[in-house]
Amino acid sequence: MNPPRETIAYVTRDIERALGMEPQEGYFVIANRTAYAESIQKQYPRNVILIDSPTGELLGTGDLLKHEKTLDFLANHRDSAGTSPKLLVFKNSALIEPVASERGWKLLNPPAALAEKIENKISQIEWLGGLSKYLPFHHVELMKDVRWNGEPLVVQWAHGHTGGGTILVRTGAELAALKEKFPERRSRVTAFINGPSLTVNVVVGADAILAGNINYQITGMAPFTGNAFATVGNDWKLAHTILTDADKQAIASLIHDIGARMQKDSWRGLFGLDFMKDSVTGRIYLIEINARQPASTTYESQLQRIRRAEGASGMTTFEAHIAALTGQPLSQPIIALTDGAQIIQRVTGDISSISDETIGSLELSGFEVMAYPNTEENSDLIRIQSATGIMAEHGVFNETGQEIRDTILQ
Repeated sequence: MNPPRETIAYVTRDIERALGMEPQEGYFVIANRTAYAESIQKQYPRNVILIDSPTGELLGTGDLLKHEKTLDFLANHRDSAGTSPKLLVFKNSALIEPVASERGWKLLNPPAALAEKIENKISQIEWLGGLSKYLPFHHVELMKDVRWNGEPLVVQWAHGHTGGGTILVRTGAELAALKEKFPERRSRVTAFINGPSLTVNVVVGADAILAGNINYQITGMAPFTGNAFATVGNDWKLAHTILTDADKQAIASLIHDIGARMQKDSWRGLFGLDFMKDSVTGRIYLIEINARQPASTTYESQLQRIRRAEGASGMTTFEAHIAALTGQPLSQPIIALTDGAQIIQRVTGDISSISDETIGSLELSGFEVMAYPNTEENSDLIRIQSATGIMAEHGVFNETGQEIRDTILQ
């Protein structure tokens, strides 16, 4: 893909989210200063702007937008018509949108209200309408009114992140404890589905809907998280072995129907779909819609750039995202992947830091490693990327995955 037709500045808390495309030729990145961000700035000194936090804590996107370095950059990079660069963020919100609006900046992301309607677990059901047929059996009610029927169930709050708003209830006693703690909280109560989780990044343009590469979603695996529902990685190889042709057709129908619904509401750019394959019935169920750029987009796009260097044709997922947001036609297919994986070690009760020696050992083994200065429970500590798959089967690491796990634990 050619450089963007308009100058774009991606403002982000974590620089990794903006690296689906190289920061050059009309594409700038404004992010927090971290060791990893500094390594990127050395490669692209004119197109990466790093901001120091006065407290040492990473600044959120809203604070980065209001920082004097961002204001100076945007003021000094106006075009001949006096227009500032177009802004892109990882996820639009009711806090970010007014900052851009007040200063007359053009924010490329879809409206925050639309993203909220689609992603909110409660309002999503109404938004889906007839497409709620793709969800597992579900109902919405106050926690105090939820009854135990002897079968495991899943309780979801309106909002959550990386599994934080999803609770598996295994016993009547666990349900009673939730009802006592949150009696007036509305929840989506869903039948428990057991089986592999998968995800796909989808791009919606005015003229087309393009699906990225289905990948196996690594979820709840120790020692990478202590949360059974927390996503800790993606494996682009395993999906090809655990899905049948019928599964792929069912997923394609799901992508088309939800993508068309979003296109009708004028959504543009990326969104993510999470789904599960029931291990008993084999049925594909929609689990979640992420109305934003999914976190896996960057590495998917980096793997696609490698494939293109090897002769593959088409767009990366991130390039398609930029094209859709800037009104360009989605005239090329998204580059297919058959290999590659990444996994994240999150902050847990047992692991709250990663030593330089551990990072060095992983890098010596050929993995790309990004460290994060986070301390909050279940936040990212390090991201480890592999050119090959790391899963042997659902819930089981192959030798490469075992090597990563053992290095973390040593």
